[in-house]
Amino acid sequence: MHRSALRPLRALIAVALSLGFAATTSAQAAKRAVTFMDVQEMRSAGSAVPSPDGNLLLYTVSTPDWETARDQSDLYVVSVRGGLGSTRQLTFTSEHNETAPQWSRDGGFFVFASNRNAPANATSQNQLFLLRPDGGEARRITDAREGVRDFVFSRDGQSLIFRAGKTGEEQLYRLSVKAIAAGPAEPEQITRQAAGIRVWELAPDSRRIYFITADSVDEDEKLRREKKFTVDIYHSMRPREGLWALDLNGLRTTRLTNDAKLSVSSFTISDDSRYVGFRAAPDERYKRNGFGGGTNEENLWSDLYLLDVANAQIEQLTKAEEISEGGPFFSPDGRWVAFTSTRDMSRYVRGLNNRVYIRAIGERGGQFRRLGDAFDGNVGIEFWSQDGNTIYFNQGLRTTRQLFALDVQRGTVRQLTSQDATMTVRRDDDTGVLLVTYSNPTTPSTLYTVPSLDQLGNRTAWRQLTDVNPQTRDFALGEQKEVTWKSTDGKEVGGILTLPVNYQRGQRYPLVVQIHGGPASADANDFGAAMQVYAGAGYAVLQPNYRGSSSYGEEFGMINGKYFPQGFDDIMTGVDHLIAQGIADGNQLGAMGWSAGGHWSNWILTHTDRFKAISSGAGASNWISMFAQTDGQRHRQDYFGGKLPYDDFDAYWDQSPLKYIRNAKTPTMIHVVKGDPRVPSPQSIELHMALKKVGVPTELYMYPGDTHGIPDPRNRLVKAVAEMAWMDYYVRGRGNKFAWRDVLKTLEKPTTQRVISNLR
Repeated sequence: MHRSALRPLRALIAVALSLGFAATTSAQAAKRAVTFMDVQEMRSAGSAVPSPDGNLLLYTVSTPDWETARDQSDLYVVSVRGGLGSTRQLTFTSEHNETAPQWSRDGGFFVFASNRNAPANATSQNQLFLLRPDGGEARRITDAREGVRDFVFSRDGQSLIFRAGKTGEEQLYRLSVKAIAAGPAEPEQITRQAAGIRVWELAPDSRRIYFITADSVDEDEKLRREKKFTVDIYHSMRPREGLWALDLNGLRTTRLTNDAKLSVSSFTISDDSRYVGFRAAPDERYKRNGFGGGTNEENLWSDLYLLDVANAQIEQLTKAEEISEGGPFFSPDGRWVAFTSTRDMSRYVRGLNNRVYIRAIGERGGQFRRLGDAFDGNVGIEFWSQDGNTIYFNQGLRTTRQLFALDVQRGTVRQLTSQDATMTVRRDDDTGVLLVTYSNPTTPSTLYTVPSLDQLGNRTAWRQLTDVNPQTRDFALGEQKEVTWKSTDGKEVGGILTLPVNYQRGQRYPLVVQIHGGPASADANDFGAAMQVYAGAGYAVLQPNYRGSSSYGEEFGMINGKYFPQGFDDIMTGVDHLIAQGIADGNQLGAMGWSAGGHWSNWILTHTDRFKAISSGAGASNWISMFAQTDGQRHRQDYFGGKLPYDDFDAYWDQSPLKYIRNAKTPTMIHVVKGDPRVPSPQSIELHMALKKVGVPTELYMYPGDTHGIPDPRNRLVKAVAEMAWMDYYVRGRGNKFAWRDVLKTLEKPTTQRVISNLR
């Protein structure tokens, strides 16, 4: 349906909304249940960047466009000191996007990318536009035929550098800041690499650009794709990639890495521009690509290196097979080089806590000190104190997320915040402005600022900068809180409980167990819009952080050799706890999850008949076949005792739900993306066929795409509506299961509230 055809419909919707749907005297004051369409239409703020003087903040607001199944973004500006009341919307292009704003170094204007007013011969729509913070009309400053990929201002304020060109052949171009501020300017091409520029960064001193490019171009590969021979060769060998430098004075390029055995994948530059840290993997077909093609596999074989810019000498910082390292990171004062990795770098063990390793940057060949050993959680690097004595990082803590400080000299960790919420603190490197992204059960993700780190504990010192989902204040929400219980081995397990809207103590409710993915993840006490849809429909929802979840310490997260058994007990004892509390009706239970949540849904399906309905999303059913199908093997190998399945089939088969399929009794809906690389669709096909053959009611929904999640918002709605219909029918004995007319009605109604009511 074309957008223009829906405009009369929008008018009808507006009239309907003005009449109101809630049985109250004032529609504006009414609280209404959250719907699946509400979930789809939640807006998000991003790309927050303070002005050079720290007084203003630019950010984007992304609004889902239901009719075109895409997002649309505009630019906003807010006073950091004035807060929310000073917010101004700067762009209003409902048919186009404005993204990636960046300030000029003097703060007189900013540049952003947009697909509006593209030149007629452009094959890609993103061009760069200039706009001043006091508003006015944006002016296009590029007309790159293939569009602009990315850009940055030099710190000396003289240049704007951008990357453009055909895919795989992109080059760098330079514009004079003075020229573009005055009027139209012609860009200067400053690189001419045969294989193009893949990754690049301008050094802080504005003298050099570092970039990664391939050593050669495979002309046959290029030609065969141009001739539409589009077959993909699995794990095909790619040309080796090296680290290069472009000196902006004279435009001279220099190759910095020359080891024929290594291929560079990423790099970082120290604040003083004296050092470049980079990551490189062996230039071998499988080690470089990962045995399953995933980047996590590649990182297991990569090592970190340090380049001294003054003499071009390269030092290898790490040497550990099958161990992933993060970094390198540099302290702002130029004293330290650091990286992150597990506390035991001698062997691969999935689930070990990360630590920070640090040494003096000029201490060539020196030993790294390991920091943070006494902290039972992952230690990382978000930002440093200016003197280099403290490292700050955000980390999950049970069902919350807090900011921590790592003392570089002592190696000790100190917790800085104690919010019953999830929060991420970051500091803008150029201005020092502190930005806090915050969410709790009644607050969607919201951006705040705080004058200093020592005032983070004082909420009255916080200043709100964004409010992109004000509609949520009209939602009727069920109470959401952390709950804990004892598992079968006596260990405490936690999770999130969402009670039905208008919950009455002493009344039992149908319970849906929503199982998170990962498993190295955790459900948190933040704004759970999707869970609130179930709460509004009269369900209680349990989100268990079962064994293997993060944020509960290293021992809790270690499930090697025992992927399912204890996690299953953790989930079931959580259900029993809610039944014992008089909250859940033990005869009305449903379970659902995606990825690892789908794995556990399949295990529940084959190990208990207590549930009346299950929805399994992207779940594994046969770990032997899954091992070869997925894009990552090494951590799965660890989950089943460390051996390859070809050496110990039983270890994998014993924890495969398919082995126990004859035990399955629960009606099960299955969802998967056809080209999912992480949990490939054959896993769902195997399960669906097995359930059909053993006589268990089942449906398989195969969504188009090649991602681990459903990419199309329309199909995400289909999944959500179908899933709830399945729960209603089998858990509560209501409705007629899934019907397409109920989904199609969402195109005619402002929310899915009536869809949900029709399914009951």
